Amino acid sequence: MTRILAFILATLLPAIAAAQESPEALVKRVTDEVLTIIKNDKDVQSGNLTKVAQLAEQKVLPHFDFERMTRLAVGKNWRDASDAQKKALEAEFRTLLVRTYSSSLAAYRNQTIEVKPGNTAATEKEAVVKTAVLQQGGPAIPINYSMEKADGGWKVYDVVIDGASLVTTYRGSFNDQIQKGGIDGLVKSLKDRNAAPPEAAKK
Repeated sequence: MTRILAFILATLLPAIAAAQESPEALVKRVTDEVLTIIKNDKDVQSGNLTKVAQLAEQKVLPHFDFERMTRLAVGKNWRDASDAQKKALEAEFRTLLVRTYSSSLAAYRNQTIEVKPGNTAATEKEAVVKTAVLQQGGPAIPINYSMEKADGGWKVYDVVIDGASLVTTYRGSFNDQIQKGGIDGLVKSLKDRNAAPPEAAKK
């Protein structure tokens, strides 16, 4: 009985803590954890994309709502997609974002990330967490996270980098692909990009 209770507590307490954490505190905690790992892991510092992707999968991506991100990026065409197509779109878009985020982490060069203080009330269901990447010899790059409160805590559903919304940017290119080849054409396009080498996938 004691072992069972200990297992339940070990399983539930982190989830309860995450649910009670403010969105600003969550972003700061995850940012600090990721930067600490980068600074202490020579493989990540050298640009080992496998290690970087593992870092993203373990520390960052659990805090993203990929279903909502995909739905927003696909836009009005989402309602015309079958359940199977929606699952395929979400899976491929998630893979694309993993690759994109991993490339960004691999390019980290001792920049400082500042998380702006916020005053999100406990009753609020939506929030925008403002951050800035501070770099020597260059202007600060604002990065804002649009977040929604879910059962397991706060989740990111959009990232606005220097005024450009990630889901809005993808919505334009996704709509072009759908106009040319339908939903299946977009799925194929995403699969092709995800199968390409990292440098080619950026183009």
